[in-house]
Amino acid sequence: MDRLTSAVSTADAPTDVLFRDAVEADVDALVALIDSAYRGDSSRAGWTTEADLLQGPRTDAEGVREVLRAADSRLLTVERDGAIIACCHLEHRGAHAYFGMFAVSPGLQGAGLGKAVLAEAERTARITWGVREMHMTVISLRLDLIAWYERRGYRRTGRMSPFPYGEERFGIPQRDDLQFELLVKPLI
Repeated sequence: MDRLTSAVSTADAPTDVLFRDAVEADVDALVALIDSAYRGDSSRAGWTTEADLLQGPRTDAEGVREVLRAADSRLLTVERDGAIIACCHLEHRGAHAYFGMFAVSPGLQGAGLGKAVLAEAERTARITWGVREMHMTVISLRLDLIAWYERRGYRRTGRMSPFPYGEERFGIPQRDDLQFELLVKPLI
C-alpha cells in the first residue's frame, strides 16, 4: 500500500471514501473529529460517547502531531468529498501492531464505516509490518464498545492498565474507577 493514499480495498468498505495517511494540515480537523466522537454533546449523536465518563478533550493538536511524527506510526484518515470523516492510529510494536485514536463522525456511526476502517487498519498492519496480531486498549467500563470489538474477533485479556489520572490532556475523569483493558486479535 502506498504510504500516502490507497484505494479502498476492504470488501465491505464504502466505495465513496479515500483512505490516506494524515498530514500536518489535517491536525485541526482530526482533533475536532476525535473530540466530537467521544466528548461533549456532539458525541451523543453517535454511540461511542464517553461524555458520562470523561469531560474535556479526548486529544489535542500536540498529541496528534506526536502521532504523526512518531517512528513506526501511521495515522490513517478516511475522507469523503474532501472532509475527514474517520481516522485511526496504527503503531508497530515488534510482533504486534497497536490500534488506537479511532474515531468515526457521530452522524455516520452505525452504518458500517467503523467496521470498514477497522478492517483496513488490520490489513494495513499486516501488509506494512507483517504483524500477526493487533492490540488495543479500551476503557473497561465500555462494555458496548468491547462487545463491538469482540464481534470483530478481538478477545478480552483481563490485563488492565491504569487510566492516566491527573493528565487532563486525555480528559477529566468523572469517576475514580477508570482503567484500560487490553484486547487482542490474531491477524491471519
